[in-house]
Amino acid sequence: MPKTKVLIIAGDAVEAQEIFFPYYSLLEDGYEVEVAAPSKKKLYTVVHDFKEGVETYIELPGYQFPWVTKSFDEVKPEEYSGLVIPGGRAPEYMRNHPALEKIVRHFFQENKPVAAICHGPLVLAAYGLLKGRKATSYVAVKSEVINGGAEYVDSEVVVDGNLVTSRAWPDLPSMMREFKKLLPD
Repeated sequence: MPKTKVLIIAGDAVEAQEIFFPYYSLLEDGYEVEVAAPSKKKLYTVVHDFKEGVETYIELPGYQFPWVTKSFDEVKPEEYSGLVIPGGRAPEYMRNHPALEKIVRHFFQENKPVAAICHGPLVLAAYGLLKGRKATSYVAVKSEVINGGAEYVDSEVVVDGNLVTSRAWPDLPSMMREFKKLLPD
């Protein structure tokens, strides 16, 4: 019997490692995991990497992610004990989906654990959920985190109450370790 139920929200152009790693890590530790996206379909993932001489990250196609269990419109957030928000480009457009704000706000109103990595904090900033918090993100999102009202901390993981944030995929082990500490058994 699974320990508890965790929701991962994602969309096309989600960073491959930032969805696959949390998904498998949670399953491995006995959690029930559901993934929601704007629509129920296989997701196109991307791999963000660095190339000498290029001043920003490059984007390559990643594996398809076939385990989307429901659309945002179908999510009942009260069924979940925790939320994971991966990065990539997906948060840029996901945050504009009408049903997503209700989902994400529920986790903050109920003080449930939320993990956001890389560009994931864009979702939180869009809904005003970073005000008065300490958080980190990928450096390209730093200004949105600050303008969203957070104190930006350049660290592999920042824990502020129920919120766990990390910079990018190399920080996934730290993020998931701290997130799991906050989940109920």
